[in-house]
Amino acid sequence: MTAELGHFALTLAFAMALFQMSVPLIGAQRRWAGWMAAAAPAALMQFLLTGLAFAALTQAFVTSDFSLRVVATNSNSQMPLIYRFTGTWGNHEGSMLLWVLILTFFGAMVAAFGRNLPMGLKARALAVQAMIGAAFFAFILFTSNPFERLIPPPADGADLNPLLQDIGLAIHPPFLYLGYVGLSMAFSFAVAALIEGRVDAAWARWVRPWTLAAWVALTIGIAIGSYWAYYELGWGGWWFWDPVENASFMPWLVAGALLHSAIVVEKRNALKTWTILLAILAFSLSMIGTFIVRSGVLTSVHAFANDPERGVFILGILGVAILGSLTLFAWRAPTMRAEGLFQPISREGGLILNNLLLATAAAVVFVGTLAPLVREFVDGAKISVGAPFFDLAFTPFMVILMLAIPLGSLLPWKRGDLGRVMTRLWWAAAGALAVGGAAWSLQSGTALLAPVGLAIAAWLILGVIVEIAERAGLPRVGLGTALGRLGRLPRADWGKFLAHGGLGLMVMGIAAVTAWEVEDIRLARPGDVIPLGGYEITFEGVSEGQGPNYVYQRGQFTVTRNGTQVAVMEPEKRIYTVQRMPTTEAAIDSALTRDLYVVLGDRQSDGEAWAVRSYIKPLVNWIWLGSLAMALGGLVSLTDRRFRVGAAAKRGAAAIPAE
Repeated sequence: MTAELGHFALTLAFAMALFQMSVPLIGAQRRWAGWMAAAAPAALMQFLLTGLAFAALTQAFVTSDFSLRVVATNSNSQMPLIYRFTGTWGNHEGSMLLWVLILTFFGAMVAAFGRNLPMGLKARALAVQAMIGAAFFAFILFTSNPFERLIPPPADGADLNPLLQDIGLAIHPPFLYLGYVGLSMAFSFAVAALIEGRVDAAWARWVRPWTLAAWVALTIGIAIGSYWAYYELGWGGWWFWDPVENASFMPWLVAGALLHSAIVVEKRNALKTWTILLAILAFSLSMIGTFIVRSGVLTSVHAFANDPERGVFILGILGVAILGSLTLFAWRAPTMRAEGLFQPISREGGLILNNLLLATAAAVVFVGTLAPLVREFVDGAKISVGAPFFDLAFTPFMVILMLAIPLGSLLPWKRGDLGRVMTRLWWAAAGALAVGGAAWSLQSGTALLAPVGLAIAAWLILGVIVEIAERAGLPRVGLGTALGRLGRLPRADWGKFLAHGGLGLMVMGIAAVTAWEVEDIRLARPGDVIPLGGYEITFEGVSEGQGPNYVYQRGQFTVTRNGTQVAVMEPEKRIYTVQRMPTTEAAIDSALTRDLYVVLGDRQSDGEAWAVRSYIKPLVNWIWLGSLAMALGGLVSLTDRRFRVGAAAKRGAAAIPAE
């Protein structure tokens, strides 16, 4: 009965979305206040109904209700409770229900906290949000119903994909969806502004918090996914340029550009059309990612569905949303006149360079990701675009961006002097060169990757320190005065410092682990000693045992350095009893400066030797520490009062109509 209640609630949510996409839009066009006001309660009701449907599906998974097809094919009574719970979104149908739940959540947040938004803009934005919701409600109800009954029900389920039975991948999708779907709000505001014909500084202030929240969630989601691949898949890497990884990376890049572009709209009333276009592209790339994962066009550990019918449906939604919004943009964009004038060497110019580099980098990833799919569709030929292409084509844009960030941050608005800024940054440049020189002298080879990468990372971090000192007035004022100035800085500035510094930490980790990783692959027998970069790893043997729903073979390795024990490491190979699928559980001993990483491979035919892979990964954890610092910077910025929706309205900011 609970499943039927959930199905009914989902159907009512679909009906509510149809109401919300039409009545407020008509009201805004005809200036009928009552019809416009209907948008907020409709958005709240739509969220409550979707939440009820999701709760019903969650209960079915937790209680192992195998009369539901989706539960029977994606769960098992032997699974630990945590994975029965997270199994709710560990499948196509449940993940799509989570997708629309988050979509309606963002609409409900605008309805509840956007009281200071102009009534017409709010009604139009919520109507556009409901259009997206209606399309995906239809997709779920007509092609991916999570409440479909299975008669007769099986005695037990087919189990969740063993790779998804991990806490990292349990929390990775919700954060990604918060990012993916959160960009829908920027899209809805952009389309509403195009319909209304008005983009101004107040509009930018209303868009930025939603974009920033989505960017933060995407940052966390991508970082968790990267760390999961690192420790769970046993390959030792942290990024593979997998098409589905790229599908989340592209909107992250464009959302970063959108955040910086909106600053120019807010501060200087310029870049209006470009900012609107970025808002459209960011969410469009999110929907392209949804298509890639669920259309069956590729096979990946991330892919949820391989049904062409579903792919065609999503492709239809994608086509209508993207072509419709771009057509509206082409019609309205010429009427939006930029009013803020500035010189190329200025804060505005730096932000434009930031936008161009991020957008071009996203375009490179887009071409590399879709080229194999397009080629196969055209003539059936299979080509591979892998890490060599992305490293060569993507990296130069990021290097230029990171070199420009400290310069752009110190440039004034309207007109600046690059020579004067470089004078203020001379000791940051000297420090960066010193770090690069030290890295060059310490390494045994002649590779430039580590010295150059560490120098760029130091340039970013020291640039942040210089900017903080400049804002404090050091060394012109005393320490007490400087601390007082820092205490009065807006939180958004502290968020920027954290985000830029976090990027530096991440670059430092990437450069160090890529250039200085030590690897050993061999066949080992119990008692063998594996020398690895100053460590000695002794293979003690392998034991077997039983987990909750799997059997395992667990290796034991003792790690010593200069005769002192450092760690005991126990990597595993698991076989899940229902699906008979093997997984690899790497053993990792983490420290601030390095990870020791050991993987137990297959037993050899002689019954004694095992394949063993071991690594030393310098500074690898700085990749994720930097990512979390970037996300924390975004969260700190969100607490700034200037990011509160409608804060500008209280100051009576006048809207500037497009001309």
